[in-house]
Amino acid sequence: YTGVDKTVKRALPLAAIKKMKILDLSRTPSLDYARDMFLLSFYLRGMSFIDMAFLRKSDLKNGYITYRRRKTGQSLIIEWTKEMQSILDKYPTNKTHYLMPIIRSTGLNERSAYRNMGYKINYNLKRIAEQIGIRIPLTLYVARHSWASVAKSKGIPISVISEGMGHDSESTTQIYLTSLDTAAVDRANSIILQSL
Repeated sequence: YTGVDKTVKRALPLAAIKKMKILDLSRTPSLDYARDMFLLSFYLRGMSFIDMAFLRKSDLKNGYITYRRRKTGQSLIIEWTKEMQSILDKYPTNKTHYLMPIIRSTGLNERSAYRNMGYKINYNLKRIAEQIGIRIPLTLYVARHSWASVAKSKGIPISVISEGMGHDSESTTQIYLTSLDTAAVDRANSIILQSL
């Protein structure tokens, strides 16, 4: 052992996300819901599941979500898009003050309701991954890494990706980006080796 481990890849390429998006899951509502929550997280710039779960209806005003990240306390504003709304419209209006169909009853057990839903979604995401041939362990957290990865692949500056994800510093964003697919570097190496 040399003491150097490769960072585990946690990001999906855009093609895999598209494949997941068009997958017909209408006969399996639990898988459909898991996919929807993954896509919502991705659409919301990789919003963490805890932040999604505790978004309040009052956080959505005039076409924007305004919230504070639970992890850092940083305030973020995200434009609410038709893609986000179409997912939300699939589910009955939450009877609680929460926006998303995650915590569906208020009370002392909200934290455990959020955790239990997260476990169920992650379990079902693994089942979806099997169906479409995704080999990495698919979880809600992968949506966050995927957003950063896709943004970087589209040439978006790290400073913008960092701000979009609500990171305190660009060095935190760099940690996310170190787990990206090395395909671009491999292509560069191939070009160099072919010139020998």
